[in-house]
Amino acid sequence: MIRNTRRDLRVARGTEGFAWVTSHVFRKTCATILDEARFTPRQIADQLGHARPSLTQDVYVGRKVANPAAADALQQELGTESGTKE
Repeated sequence: MIRNTRRDLRVARGTEGFAWVTSHVFRKTCATILDEARFTPRQIADQLGHARPSLTQDVYVGRKVANPAAADALQQELGTESGTKE
């Protein structure tokens, strides 16, 4: 069954330009979408069939974009908005 799925995926993606698309990419995308929808790590792990939510978070869930407000606060406090201390 796994071989059939892999074969079907190869056929669907073709050989040019999408060779990087694997079932793992789909799983990571699924995990990230569920995380952004505020599902708990346990719920995401259950969906992916993982016994440990920590594995799901470490391997499958995309990292968050840095918080721009945190960067602004640090720049303000350090006076490094222009790259030098004022």
